Amino acid sequence: MSEHPVPSQRARALVSGAYDTHVHVAPDVMERRIDDLDLARRCAQVGLAGFVLKSHYVPTAERAAVVSKAVPPVDVLGAVTLNGSVGGMNPVAVEIAGRQGARIVWMPTVDSGNQRRTSASDLPGAKPAMWNAVQSDLRAQGIVPEVVEVVDGEGQVLAAVRQVLRVVARHDLVLATGHLNGAEILAVVRAAVREGIRRIVVTHPEFTSQRLPLAQQRELAKAGALLERCFTTPYTGKVSWDDMFANIRAVGPEHSILSSDLGQPFNPPVEDGLALFADRLLEAGFSEDEVHVMAVVNSRHIGAARADVPA
Repeated sequence: MSEHPVPSQRARALVSGAYDTHVHVAPDVMERRIDDLDLARRCAQVGLAGFVLKSHYVPTAERAAVVSKAVPPVDVLGAVTLNGSVGGMNPVAVEIAGRQGARIVWMPTVDSGNQRRTSASDLPGAKPAMWNAVQSDLRAQGIVPEVVEVVDGEGQVLAAVRQVLRVVARHDLVLATGHLNGAEILAVVRAAVREGIRRIVVTHPEFTSQRLPLAQQRELAKAGALLERCFTTPYTGKVSWDDMFANIRAVGPEHSILSSDLGQPFNPPVEDGLALFADRLLEAGFSEDEVHVMAVVNSRHIGAARADVPA
């Protein structure tokens, strides 16, 4: 594994008590730097409250429950991503995830219409997403699932999406927007608010297939969504640090949430991600209070226990 920066003690202390709400660790269908049990132990050592297990392909609530019991100081949270491997826009998958205690439901990522159709390219020198290889292998075998759409030809949210949103609201889950494009995100977020969803995260708006303009980011923040700033997006060269910092400042740190999106074998240790991000932000002139809000306050808002829901 290549050399990576080491977080400062100041940054470690500043992100203590945070959740990393977006990690990719083993077991998975691709190589990962660490497994969920070892990550939980390392999070306990560095003072992180917990993390959310994200997979593009499988639900993770069962894994999360086992790891939380095995490493009790750390709160490990499950999720489901509505790609083809779970049936796409499937309310049953969301209902079962909710009953199992999952915390986040991601709209489609690798199977979203936007991701499949995008012609956007990474910046020169950027590291490609690891799931590209899995998707290419599925295509070679002729078993790629259908595209998972969220709006119709007029930009209206589909009935299947509204049904999923109602399930998310009933279980008081967090909705994350996946790899949708700007117009789709706005439509889904507005529909989610109407359905009573309390916590919404706009997934890495600087990522290659999103690249949401500032006006859309501000509109989403005004609607009550948190804008997720992922460490890997600038670290792997998909956006410049300066551009991400400018977006945070323009939208307001109170509307941003920090996550790592780490777990790739060529990237830094997962448990270092939030602290490394904090070091970068401090170097760029953000205050300790601003970093604390983005890393700890807002992540604990997402990681907090669900409200009581009907049995």
